[in-house]
Amino acid sequence: MLTELTVAKALEKLQAKEFTAVELLEAYLKNIKEREGKVWAYVTLTEEKAWEEAARLDQEGFAGGDAGRLAGIPMAVKDNICTRGIPTTCASKILKNYKPPYDAAVVEYLREAGALLLGKTNMDEFGMGSSTENSAFFVTHNPWDLNRVPGGSSGGSAAAVAAGEAAFALGSDTGGSIREPAAYCGVVGMKPTYGLVSRYGLVAFASSLDQIGPLTKDVRDCALVLNSICRHDPRDSTSMAGSREDYTAYLGRETKGLRAGVPQEFFGEGITPEVRDQVQAALKFMEEELQMQVVEVSLPHTRYALPAYYIIAPAEASSNLARYDGVRYGYRASGEEGLLENVLKTRSQGFGSEVKRRIMLGTYALSSGYYDAYYLKSLKVRTLLKQEFEKAFSQVDVLIAPTAPTAAFTIGETHDPLTMYLNDIYTIPVNMAGLPALSMPCGFSGEGLPVGMQVIGPPLGEGTIFQVSHAYEQAGGCPVRKPQLVGGGGA
Repeated sequence: MLTELTVAKALEKLQAKEFTAVELLEAYLKNIKEREGKVWAYVTLTEEKAWEEAARLDQEGFAGGDAGRLAGIPMAVKDNICTRGIPTTCASKILKNYKPPYDAAVVEYLREAGALLLGKTNMDEFGMGSSTENSAFFVTHNPWDLNRVPGGSSGGSAAAVAAGEAAFALGSDTGGSIREPAAYCGVVGMKPTYGLVSRYGLVAFASSLDQIGPLTKDVRDCALVLNSICRHDPRDSTSMAGSREDYTAYLGRETKGLRAGVPQEFFGEGITPEVRDQVQAALKFMEEELQMQVVEVSLPHTRYALPAYYIIAPAEASSNLARYDGVRYGYRASGEEGLLENVLKTRSQGFGSEVKRRIMLGTYALSSGYYDAYYLKSLKVRTLLKQEFEKAFSQVDVLIAPTAPTAAFTIGETHDPLTMYLNDIYTIPVNMAGLPALSMPCGFSGEGLPVGMQVIGPPLGEGTIFQVSHAYEQAGGCPVRKPQLVGGGGA
């Protein structure tokens, strides 16, 4: 099937004219038609525009590099990344009919590269969640078991790639929202170094933590897509200056002698035995087959990352989400009340319970008398975390850790917000320190669900991450299986 091809292989065959862009697009749209009623990955489909672009590419041809480095490849984009004239809802009632007048920087770059937009994917409302159950519209289902969550908040993007409904997708990662769904859905997901990819056009959740990244079928595809979205962007004040690397140049490099650090704190209380065993087996494979040195390291302050994050992120969210007042754009509650009453009514009706919870937490942490006690102290913890990672990377090249403490859990299983927050315990420290990290499959649970492993690098260490991850993948570190789309399903 065409939809089983990786991006790299599909590009090769498009160039060789073994099939056309229209035929490739048709195959993905057929999958969407057949599977979307079970998976529910998309909030909005844009097939009409995709047909036009595919036909244009076929007519103009794929000769040379003029067509773009991703020409003809169907993609999906998380619904908190702006797309001109196409609804960008953040899976929230408050932005249900909002159509941005501009494209996000990453969408601009991918359009230039010739990628075809299939649609916008479902997510936890404003990126707040770990399961995509917090969408205002419907729950996305995991293609490996339709009774289970795909992870969050980029669950729609991960599910679309895993189900063969997109060749690749973009997500955003604030505390693990690319890597966790990648782990649950058995795909590759990367959170780049903070500032490497422009955030222009990304609807803000927590501005000092948010970062856009790719979700793909394998490591090579991840490097290809990252190449296309990495540029300095003067419209984003946090965008790093300077040229970007070609990450595909790291694929196939020797791993012998590289040092992999194992943070002992990531294998303690809370991790399930099957996740621990699969990651430890991956470490043994790296040591024996890839001839890497595996050493234990300690990151004692990571135990404070989760509570510090749930002060910093809600505090930033309470500021960022203040713009949704029903006056300028988005949902507006009807009524004859005064301005203040209408704003309060709009926000009460427009935001979901998790978003309201985090706004309240953040506003409390920033309020008079509590700023120093909570927010300022959390910033100090963040500094300690950065220093601790710096010390670790003076001894090792990468860190290896579980992506999540469990495999995908059942839809509706977790009702307690605090229990849900603990799902991000291994991913949040990376965001707090602004580091790059990639999640990839490293095995399967006893129920046949994917288990994810994180490969974490120092700032701008994406190249080494790809080097190690690709070597592990190509050496057969994880058996290859495909989701069967069995179980429950439905909206």
